[in-house]
Amino acid sequence: MVDVAWQHEDEASQDVAERARVLQKLKASDTFFRILTRSAAIFVLMMLGGVIISLISGSIPAFREFGFSFVSTQIWNPVTEKFGAVAPIYGTIVTSFLAMLIAVPFGLLIAMFLTELCPLWLRRPIGIAIELLAGIPSIIYGIWGLFVLAPFFADHVQPTLIAATRNIPVLSSLFAGPPYGIGIFTASIILAIMVLPFITSISRDVFDAVPPVLKEAAYGLGCSTWEVMRFVVLPYTRVGVIGGVMLGLGRALGETMAVTFVIGNAHKINASLLAPGTTIAATIANEFTEAVGDLYTSSLIALGLILFVITFIVLALARFLLMRIEGKVG
Repeated sequence: MVDVAWQHEDEASQDVAERARVLQKLKASDTFFRILTRSAAIFVLMMLGGVIISLISGSIPAFREFGFSFVSTQIWNPVTEKFGAVAPIYGTIVTSFLAMLIAVPFGLLIAMFLTELCPLWLRRPIGIAIELLAGIPSIIYGIWGLFVLAPFFADHVQPTLIAATRNIPVLSSLFAGPPYGIGIFTASIILAIMVLPFITSISRDVFDAVPPVLKEAAYGLGCSTWEVMRFVVLPYTRVGVIGGVMLGLGRALGETMAVTFVIGNAHKINASLLAPGTTIAATIANEFTEAVGDLYTSSLIALGLILFVITFIVLALARFLLMRIEGKVG
């Protein structure tokens, strides 16, 4: 009996020791995982901080030389070393705004069609086509825009717009001038085509995530497809839709090569959308390799800092908008 008792006690102590080893192993792995994830997050913050510090330090000579006039004048003359960022800032904002103005409605309508109205045999081909559009390199869009879209616009679209708006007070200024084919309007169309797949794909995915019972209940009450999308699907997926729009806007603000091919690269603000212009990214891409002198290089880096600030402001406004929406919903 004593031997049996000692045997049971020994087995119990071994079991306790084994459990302790397992718990210690799990604790060690959990600690390692926590340290690894925290290190990854800190690394991202360090990279972002390094980028910010590099942009600020590189742009100091330009801001010290020109001061506030750097963001208030459109003079850009590397020969006399007089630089102003108004024209690139204007081109970046206008082209991105026009691109989103075109891409957001089309993207949402395509996503609605794919999730609610599209036949099953057609849904997959359209989905694959959208994914292929998202995977095309930007330089391909630029080449296509320069050699196909720009000549077509110069021969057919822009002359029609100029003739149709000639006697309309505001539109006559927006669509004035010779039909070059290239310009802010063409760059905006290219950007809209480029961001359309991102908005459509994300919107389609969040629309598919809506519980079917919500839509079935709305249909049961007699709602039409448009009413279901407007009053059920869009409110339920507003966060995802806004996230997709912000992703597309970020792509539009920072797009370089495609815009460089078709915008005309003119450092001048013109009221006409058909006139050539430039953007921050296009200016940096065109001139950074040719920048001679510290002031010229610093001015280009300052443009990069301004683009970073614009992107940050846009994302902050989007986050604030989401917070307001969530606060109203409760």
